[in-house]
Amino acid sequence: MNTLPDIKKQFSEWYQEVIYSAEFADHSPVRGSFVIRPYGYSLWEHIRDTLDKKIKATGTQNAAFPLFIPESFLKREAEHVEGFAPELAVVTHAGGKELEEPLVVRPTSETIIHYMFARWINSWRDLPLKINQWANVVRWEMRPRAFLRTTEFFWQEGHTAHETHQEAWEFTQRMLAEYVDLAENYLAIPVIAGTKSEQEKFPGAEKTLTFEGVMQDGKALQMGTSHLLSQSFAHSFEIKFQDRSGTLAYPYLTSWGATTRLVGAVVMVHGDQKGLVLPPKIAPIQLVIIPIFKSGESKDVVLNAVQKIENTLAATGIRVKIDLDDNKTPGAKFWHWELKGVPLRLELGPRDIAQNKAIVADRLGLAKEAVSIDELSTYVVQHLELIQKTMFDRAKERRQSQWHKAEKLKVFGPELVEHNGIYQTGWCQRPECEKELKQYQAATRCLLNEKTFATCFNCDLPSITDVIVAKSY
Repeated sequence: MNTLPDIKKQFSEWYQEVIYSAEFADHSPVRGSFVIRPYGYSLWEHIRDTLDKKIKATGTQNAAFPLFIPESFLKREAEHVEGFAPELAVVTHAGGKELEEPLVVRPTSETIIHYMFARWINSWRDLPLKINQWANVVRWEMRPRAFLRTTEFFWQEGHTAHETHQEAWEFTQRMLAEYVDLAENYLAIPVIAGTKSEQEKFPGAEKTLTFEGVMQDGKALQMGTSHLLSQSFAHSFEIKFQDRSGTLAYPYLTSWGATTRLVGAVVMVHGDQKGLVLPPKIAPIQLVIIPIFKSGESKDVVLNAVQKIENTLAATGIRVKIDLDDNKTPGAKFWHWELKGVPLRLELGPRDIAQNKAIVADRLGLAKEAVSIDELSTYVVQHLELIQKTMFDRAKERRQSQWHKAEKLKVFGPELVEHNGIYQTGWCQRPECEKELKQYQAATRCLLNEKTFATCFNCDLPSITDVIVAKSY
């Protein structure tokens, strides 16, 4: 029986319970760190592998850099160390003695990678240099929540160096576009892409681009970022090259990353009262087969039939699992796999075999129908595509219902506190107005490339651009 908290009234509790009940994660003995269980890690692997292909298509190569960074490296870029100081884990003793210089457990790898860039870049012929790293990082999180805010998490971080500002800016934008494509066409999550405010941008960056998802409870989630670092880190780490005219110049840098937070986004955007609902393109299991039999000869007949079906579907690239647990009734199995969000369920018993049909039900409740066993491969492929599209459409429709346009904070602020939601409004871009959002538990999420409001949400100065305001995770 499903005992999950009410998703509409207790969203936070629902999230926590479904993460653990569906075997995505478990607690660890270290505060703020979580164990990602095989089922949850498999989902991450599908996201990771999809993104890795997209990254490599840009001409970026994977590499690996050290976990430990000399403390002095972070201090070379003032904004960078100031931004990360409260979150750092620092090693002061190792090998039974105090270290001459403390080592920081990487919160991000800009500094160590740029140190290496200074050694690798000498001429304009060495540019552009595009490097990506899949790694774990540590940020001492005060309010941990599995996949959303954790002391240790997995991610990719890309770092590039370019001859010109324009080239670096174009690559920054390209990577944001790749992230948006991943979110919308694989995770089935409609996102809002825009620019972070000066106060919210990455420490040390010239400009930060972001893609924001809206969760079912109306809060925003920053799903990934792409930064135009420009030349600040290049100066700090003395990255110089001889340009085409023979003059020494500094390259323009970018960095960009997405994390296991994407797993949390999938859970919060698509889940329902039964548990997880996973987009077919990234689901660890796309179809589960439930053999139905009583005993004796019918068991062998059914098991032989489901094995043939599994082989046929697997040959077409479908990720299939047969549930052979003899300790559960078919009904208990249905509940189990609904909780784990598997897109399709196939039921097969002796009567179905006699009619050369199988019963196929989808997780969204779109259909439950008898399908000819000979036509299963075609049906499954088409229905998975339908589920993927329907999930995106539903998520987009829900987001639109949560997206409001409002002129003044004093009017929409109390409504935001009470009911969440995202608000598009005007802003003069002064930090003193941005700070006023805190009294409503909100913040700017991103600037939009449009202007529909004449004045700022807080003051009467002219609005420079529209901004998205929301509570966030």
